[in-house]
Amino acid sequence: MTTSIPATKPDVATDRPVAELPPATGRARRRTITERNRPLWMLAPGGLLMVVVIVVPLLVALYISLLDLDQYTFRQWVQAPFIGLANYVEAVQVSPLLHSIGVSTSYAAIVTVATLPIGLAAALATQQGFRGRGLVRSVFLIPYVLPAFVVGTVWRIILQPDGVANGLLEKVGIHSGLWLNGPQSYWALIIVQTWASWPLIYLLALAGLQSVDPAVHEAAALDGAEWWVKLRYVIFPYLRGPVSLALLIAFLHNINSFTLPFVMFGVPSPHDVEVLPVLTYVESFQNFRFGLSAAMAVLSLLLIAIPLGIYLRAVKLDVGQEGKNP
Repeated sequence: MTTSIPATKPDVATDRPVAELPPATGRARRRTITERNRPLWMLAPGGLLMVVVIVVPLLVALYISLLDLDQYTFRQWVQAPFIGLANYVEAVQVSPLLHSIGVSTSYAAIVTVATLPIGLAAALATQQGFRGRGLVRSVFLIPYVLPAFVVGTVWRIILQPDGVANGLLEKVGIHSGLWLNGPQSYWALIIVQTWASWPLIYLLALAGLQSVDPAVHEAAALDGAEWWVKLRYVIFPYLRGPVSLALLIAFLHNINSFTLPFVMFGVPSPHDVEVLPVLTYVESFQNFRFGLSAAMAVLSLLLIAIPLGIYLRAVKLDVGQEGKNP
């Protein structure tokens, strides 16, 4: 019986014969290509879901924003008159869109800044172990886990002219006036939204504190660092990433808040709290200007994309700088 010996060829450097490996068969080549492309196939279900849930509705909204679609042309909306950018022009020049953008942006920024110290203080207070810490952490999450409809209903009752808030203020000699109408409605919305959204900052800050290495705390204690120095130079650097993400999410959540102002103030909302989501709802489901409301929704999407793009750019720069460090 003869045994096949693999072909050899001389090595250029040593002139010794080197065994030549047999070429890959067709099945092995197909297996290599399949294994190399397998991650792309694994992304296909998620990509298909994103197309159906995000891309298709976005394209439909863009198309509707270019039509004169209202209650009279809704039955044949595919054949509705095409008016181009007229809805966008009307939204900017005629409708109160710019006022709503100013109200939504300013109130979202104030609430985001106000929730930052509250969330950080709560995270630092519950970081160390003590009796009943789990209960305290659970209580801190109550404002965030309550449905926005419940929060808006309860605070609407509290802020009534003869409600609990005015009753308590009158006992200390303060006549507050109306909270659900007029200029004070703006600050009422800020107070309620701050109460409802500060646990988000608390959660992400607490997650950042959990990532601090205990050896760092021990080293700071051995060096005799005071609490402010330890907080500034040891703890805050670990919180920069989680807190930045929390601020972005909180800002986007606040600027898109619909249920809370809708339940507290109803529609049409007072002029001082006419936020962008409520205005879009009124134009669509009360005035039946579906093309105009779609244009407002597209503009609000562009407004939201600005801070999101800034954050993603900053994260990309941070990753690049970390990669350059030895």
